[in-house]
Amino acid sequence: MRIAQVAPLAESVPPKLYGGTERVVSWLTEDLVALGHEVTLFASGDSVTRASLVPVWPGALRLRKPRVDPLVAQTVALQYVAERASEFDVLHFHTDWTHLPLLARLRIPFVTTMHGRLDLPGLAELVRRFPNAPFVSISESQRGPLQEANWAGTVYHGMPLNLLRPGDGSGGYLAFLGRLAPEKGAEAAIRLARQASMPLRIAAKVPRDASRYVKEKIEPHIDGNLIRFVGELRDKEKQDFLANASALLFPIEWPEPFGLVMIEAMACGTPVIAFRRGSVPEVVEDGTSGFVVAGEVEAAAALSRIEDLDRRHVRQAFERRFTTRRMTEDYLRIYRKLAAAVVT
Repeated sequence: MRIAQVAPLAESVPPKLYGGTERVVSWLTEDLVALGHEVTLFASGDSVTRASLVPVWPGALRLRKPRVDPLVAQTVALQYVAERASEFDVLHFHTDWTHLPLLARLRIPFVTTMHGRLDLPGLAELVRRFPNAPFVSISESQRGPLQEANWAGTVYHGMPLNLLRPGDGSGGYLAFLGRLAPEKGAEAAIRLARQASMPLRIAAKVPRDASRYVKEKIEPHIDGNLIRFVGELRDKEKQDFLANASALLFPIEWPEPFGLVMIEAMACGTPVIAFRRGSVPEVVEDGTSGFVVAGEVEAAAALSRIEDLDRRHVRQAFERRFTTRRMTEDYLRIYRKLAAAVVT
């Protein structure tokens, strides 16, 4: 098939540091190429891919100076897509909503994967305005606030089978990996580590708008010994960080649409202790790849049972459900169905 992948512009594809969506777009794109499909990637110019790259903006926006209005870059990107849209059997967008007015007027199959939360004001009215626009959810839970949307399917994220390797957890610490924001639960992770008297290593991005939160709520607990902040990790650094951890703490306080870090930990054989929010019960097999808990009391009890979990089984759960190839095949089924519908 001739497939276009349209990526966000906050990060390159793949991202240099933090960037879950762009990382998934990269894995999907490269696997489609490996399967022999003709793939074009619309992304920032600093992206790296075996597909045909259309550099719609010189570089990723998040770390670029001076700062650029994202809507300006997105508008330019849409013009690139519009100029070449007729070349493709299907266009796959990972860019939320801005493309809908354009694609709704083109007789070209397209689909949009929603990577974020959908319980925000105004979204219900938006999907009502585009009743025929097909969407893909990344968990069944994510769909909850927008059941009326035209859902083409749910596709769980997947990652390359051997990108991360199993480890033995010999570091003896708890890991927190992601973004430092109140809803991600770093404060709860700190409390749990102290209660269990286990070292906690925090590897996280600090968003610009979260600097005050980090200074007031996180930094006072960083002692460099029991609680240590190790900064934002590159992909290669995640291997040792996750593989050497006894467990990953995922004490989220929001409806997480997927939670890529959970399957990254599972790929390393590292069990996940996660709050029962959003996608967590769909991703973590309670008692096999980790423990799904109601809150801090249950999480503390789960920490005492980590040794009961076989890290080989954690890795096997990843291999069964969360590889790139499974994700790619799921998307190909959706692409073919959409393309066939237009032909008929």
